Amino acid sequence: MTTRIRRILIYPIAAAVPLLGMTIGLGTAAGASTAPAASASASASSVSHSAQALAAAKQAIKQFMAGHHTNQLVRGHSQKIAALTQVQSTNWSGYADTGSGFSKVSSSWTEPSPSCGSSSSDQLAAFWVGIDGYSSSSVEQDGTMIECYAGSAYQYSWWEMYPSNAVQIVGQTVASGDQITATVTRSGSTYTLKVTDSTHPANSLTETESCSGCANSSAEWIAEAPSGSTGVYPLAHFSTWTAGSDAVTAGSTSGTISSFTDDEITMVDGSGRVEAQPGSLNSSGNSFAVTWKRST
Repeated sequence: MTTRIRRILIYPIAAAVPLLGMTIGLGTAAGASTAPAASASASASSVSHSAQALAAAKQAIKQFMAGHHTNQLVRGHSQKIAALTQVQSTNWSGYADTGSGFSKVSSSWTEPSPSCGSSSSDQLAAFWVGIDGYSSSSVEQDGTMIECYAGSAYQYSWWEMYPSNAVQIVGQTVASGDQITATVTRSGSTYTLKVTDSTHPANSLTETESCSGCANSSAEWIAEAPSGSTGVYPLAHFSTWTAGSDAVTAGSTSGTISSFTDDEITMVDGSGRVEAQPGSLNSSGNSFAVTWKRST
């Protein structure tokens, strides 16, 4: 494989801008189809929280996500050498392909194991694939999420589109080690968002939405520190998230991350310290890992 020379840009810290709705939906959203309920033994093995604790965590998530944000890069001087660009963001880490006419993006991963510790601070980490949101105001994305609430970890499956709705949490029994596959597929102005949890199928979801004005100008594979009305929340300690079997289609071309113009995104805090660091793509251009560095 031909070695790709990296084009390194020095960017000011990204300023997050408001994304879609101002609320988060809990439970199964209207129009969403979910897999049959998991067995009692599977549910018991994946959830160690009381119903009261889970209800409190879900209420906290609703408040956290009240001002969910998309990525926004502020670009400075650059030296154009090759396709890969290294950029910084205050809330995203991973890879984004840019171009036009994106119609499918997918990835598979093993759900990370969070370490919430004894801290009472509320922390979040979302793992997803999507179309748009990198440099546009529309977004179509889905995946899983970790919430550290009152020192305990809660894990969910979810989907989101803008401008039609806010984040929708569907599965509430996602667990560390679950085998996850996420896809977003577009046909014309119709988008199918699908998350499959093959370990605990009750968390799986399929949602069909329409958007005639969505940009379809990027595809992403991202570990995110979600944002609220007060800014970016502390990033939950997830150790490592590895996105594999990464695939994408734009126009008549189907390939991997490296098949298109791609940006490698490092998450940094307001002082420029790294919070989450993506590794290099593998030789096939279809897998990489993001390593957690710090919460804030």
